[in-house]
Formats: sequence, structure tokens, C-alpha cells
Amino acid sequence: MKRAALAIVLVTALAACGGGGGTGGDAAQEKTTLTVGVVPVPSSAPLFIAEKNGFFKAEGLTVKTEIIQAPQAVMPKILNGSMDAFLTSYVSLLAINDSGAAKLRLFQHVQTAAPGIASVVVPKDSPVKSAADLKGKTVGVNVLQALGQTVTNAHLQQAGLKPEDVKFVAVPFADQLTALSTKKIDAAWLVEPFLSAAKKGGAVEIIDTTSGPTAGLPLDAWGVSEEWLTKNPKTAAAFHRALAKAQQIVSTDREAINAVIPTYTQIPAETAAAMKLGQFSAEVDKAEFQKLADLLHGYGYLKTKPDVTTLIPARIG
Repeated sequence: MKRAALAIVLVTALAACGGGGGTGGDAAQEKTTLTVGVVPVPSSAPLFIAEKNGFFKAEGLTVKTEIIQAPQAVMPKILNGSMDAFLTSYVSLLAINDSGAAKLRLFQHVQTAAPGIASVVVPKDSPVKSAADLKGKTVGVNVLQALGQTVTNAHLQQAGLKPEDVKFVAVPFADQLTALSTKKIDAAWLVEPFLSAAKKGGAVEIIDTTSGPTAGLPLDAWGVSEEWLTKNPKTAAAFHRALAKAQQIVSTDREAINAVIPTYTQIPAETAAAMKLGQFSAEVDKAEFQKLADLLHGYGYLKTKPDVTTLIPARIG
């Protein structure tokens, strides 16, 4: 799941929230034990780095993790308070708010799109050689009307096609290569580490979907509910300070990411070190965030066109 980051600095990191060193936490914090939903992908690395370096402990927090597959599935826990925060794609953050299922807010940006981390591939013997050749073809994406379909559409339009010129079908990443080899689909949209595995097996990239018109779009962030922020301002400030410290590490130290990924995913250390990643940074590029929202709305994936600044808290702490 390398470019200018797109999230937002929900806080002027450590300064606005009360200094950079460990404080042992605020005795008046509303909560000291948090449950955080994590997805076993590289974007979750900052949380595990924060734990490894004692950043949560220094803030008086105990963080428990729960593996999740999609933010939509844990909204009941977010709403009833049994889960405090979760890793989310920006697409899911926008979609959940648009649906009215919950009022979510961007808590801390994690990763921005960069070239080479998500592509449309075809079998090596395919007659499809470019985006334009996909007219009338079937493309597998992990989830319909989400990031894969959105960024692929942007490149199809650049090639002179309309979104309706291509049929998209939902195929889990783990099943994409089989679907390609059995010709159930003509092309597949893949992210790392599935993308590297596909290329190693002979698949050919025809569209780098995180380059050109889609380079720099925000990918993932930590999300919380608006209600949780309101009820737990001191806890939110402490949690954010710890995450912000870890985010600074991952933005400059690839080795730190490589070391932690195998501890919470099934990605081998060798693969983790070799695969391409997006750009980890502290702040979101609001213009790129709005661009993503506009693309989703333009393709009909969101009912209303959002103003993304309303999803970004002015300050935490």
C-alpha cells in the first residue's frame, strides 16, 4: 500500500502539543489505554516504530493493536468506542464520511503516492501494450470504486478513453495472478508486494498508476472519529505526539521501515527491503487531497463533492 506528503500536520508536531521529550504522560488524560486498528501493510509501520522506541510509554499510553482488513468493517467499534483509531486509506475516509456511516477526521498523515508502487499489469503474451489498448477489456481491482479504479481511470482518460470503455471487476490481490493466467481478467491493478511478485513471474506493466496525473495523491493516514477527538483532547494530543515522532523517523530512515515490516506482516525481510514505497511525511498536501476527492466525485464514487479542509482538525493539543 515518495513524493510530497499529503496529509496534514494536525499539530505543529511536538511544539504545539507541549515539547518533544517524553513527559510520562498527562495525569489528566481521559484514557491511557488505546486500541488501534492496523492493516498489515507498510503504512502501519510508524505505529510499530513508535511502540518499539517507547514513544507511547513516554506519553503515559498503552497501545494495543487489532488487525483489520478495511475501515468500513470496524466502524461499529469506532462508533461504540471499543476502537480508538485506525489506519485508513484516504479513499475510505472520504467514502465513509460521504455515506454518513460516521464522522471521521484525519488524525495523522502517513504515506503519499510515488511512481512505481501501484500499476496495471498484463500477461507477458498479452496483445494489450498500453492504456489505450484496454478499451473493451476487463481489469481486476481489489475493491470497486476505490483507489485502484480511480487512478486507473485517470490514466485511461489521459489515453483518450472513457471510464465506461473498460470493465472493472473485484478480485483480491492474492487472486489476481491466477485470474490473469486463466484469462478471467485481461489486466490487473496491483500494489506492492504483489506488484513485484507479478513482475518476477513475467507480468508486464502497462500503466504506472501512481505517476503522471496521479503522482502525489495521498494514500493512507490514521483516522479517528470527530466524537473521539472531542471527548479525548489530552489523550489525542499525547497519541499524536508519539505518532508524529515516529512519522519523522519513517520519513528519513528507510531501514527503520524495513526492520519493522516483517514483525507485523507476512512480508519477508528481503521483500520488504526491495519493494518500492510511497513517500512518508508529516503533512498532507491539501491540494492533492482535494484532487483525490474531486476525482472520486467526478467518477460518481462520492455522492457529494467534499471540502477536504473540513476533515482536517485545526489543531490537536
